[in-house]
Amino acid sequence: MPDLRQPLSVPTAESRPPSARGEGLSPFVTVTVLAGAAMMLGFGVWCRVDPNGFAQWANWPEHEHFLHDAGVFQIGIGVMLLSALWWRDAVAVGLAGLAVTNALHAWNHWADLADGGRPSDPYALLAAAVLGAVALVVRLRTRSRRR
Repeated sequence: MPDLRQPLSVPTAESRPPSARGEGLSPFVTVTVLAGAAMMLGFGVWCRVDPNGFAQWANWPEHEHFLHDAGVFQIGIGVMLLSALWWRDAVAVGLAGLAVTNALHAWNHWADLADGGRPSDPYALLAAAVLGAVALVVRLRTRSRRR
């Protein structure tokens, strides 16, 4: 088990192998990933901060909690797309998505608790986010030691 007390070292662009620096990706793929991330983050934030405005624009029913959830899931996809350009490690990308999405999802359930759900939901979702974040740190530390 890696020592979690060690500082997290993030490799610089020069120290990462060519495949992890974006080399080998066509400009088309890079631009598509960046555009997709921007779209997902933009719509996700819109769903989260103005669910009724998004619902009217998209011609969806106005259900605030579910639009909040849709927003955080879109934000999670955007984060994963950007992470994929940086890490080139499916496990790290998945764990980043797990941590970010569940942290935001926990916030949704805490903010919308008066609208329904169980009082334990925010805590369970936050626990999943923390586990994902800790596993991501372990993964990144393990990777950096191999280099």
